Amino acid sequence: MLKRNVIAIFTIAILVCSLLHVNRTYAIEGVSLFTSYTGISATPGETINYQVDVINSSSSIKSMTFELEDLPKDWTYKISSNEMDIKELSVKGNSETPISVDITVPQNAKMGDNNIKLVATDGSSKSTLNLAVAVTEQGSYKTELTTEQANLEGHSESTFSYTVTLNNKTAKKQNYSLSTSADDGWVVRFLSDSNSVTSLSLEPNTSKDLTVEVTPPKTIEKGTYEIPIKASTADSKSELKLEAVVTGTFGLEISTPSGVLSDDMTAGSEKSVELVVKNTGTTSLNDVSVSANAPTNWEVKFDEEKISELKPGKTKKVKAKISAPDDAIAGDYVTTFTASADEATSEATFRISVETSTLWGIVAVLIIIAVIAGLFFITRKYGRR
Repeated sequence: MLKRNVIAIFTIAILVCSLLHVNRTYAIEGVSLFTSYTGISATPGETINYQVDVINSSSSIKSMTFELEDLPKDWTYKISSNEMDIKELSVKGNSETPISVDITVPQNAKMGDNNIKLVATDGSSKSTLNLAVAVTEQGSYKTELTTEQANLEGHSESTFSYTVTLNNKTAKKQNYSLSTSADDGWVVRFLSDSNSVTSLSLEPNTSKDLTVEVTPPKTIEKGTYEIPIKASTADSKSELKLEAVVTGTFGLEISTPSGVLSDDMTAGSEKSVELVVKNTGTTSLNDVSVSANAPTNWEVKFDEEKISELKPGKTKKVKAKISAPDDAIAGDYVTTFTASADEATSEATFRISVETSTLWGIVAVLIIIAVIAGLFFITRKYGRR
């Protein structure tokens, strides 16, 4: 009985040892895998590359296949050598062969560390190389429309220029339609490489910087306004709200108190014209200059050529003295008065009718009388022939 028990125990021990031997994996004799960069950071959608040396330190040829273990869901890879995808690789004794391992991180990859194994096997034995990939941001299958500066400030006549980035984080090429739902009167233009566009195509995991030019309505009031923009396809879209802070409107007007922009004067005389400069906007204007563009040889002088500050709705009277030259011919002449600031300009066309001086009329009459008298004297003295 004791003998039978001993035999049974011995048999069981042999079977257990056999099973342990079958499940045990040995490294490929003399083969090792090496790469300088075993830990790499990546972002969703990125393809990372490992250059791996397959080293055969034995004296015989070693043939093996490769695969990646513990690869996260949806991750893909490709193994190549000399730019050719390989199914199996043979390495001569006492030599090494480089291979390239490309791992593509999917768009929806989770942020965090991932430990992956590159495994070389000859059917019965394996050699492994541990690779670490750190995904630095949370991924997703979506479109992103972003900007670093969504809020801009300017006056009512400004063009607000925003730089936005359109990022295709989907798994396929997308043809985006670009649109806005800004209020009536606002003009919104999308520019790509300085060209005005209404649509844009992007390959997977690519992005494009766009310029969005926004022009407010002419009658806009001071305030903060939202400019919603959108990039959309049949199955993906992204919206972004831009802000335009309008500091006020600028307006300037130059005229006369009565609104009449005409007068008359005689050649060689001087005429005083009263002008009114008015700030028709909602923001103060500084250093408003007043000037005139008069006919040749005419002179225009102002009692005040610069207004240091003109508040909204306020007016300022300025006197201009216009001098016509002595030899001015009778007729209509135009002088243009201009009021200008950095933000606004206004012009008024003033028409002046010039009459010849009475003195010159008397002189002309005297000359005519002298000519007639001369002719009469000559006729009386010499008679007719």
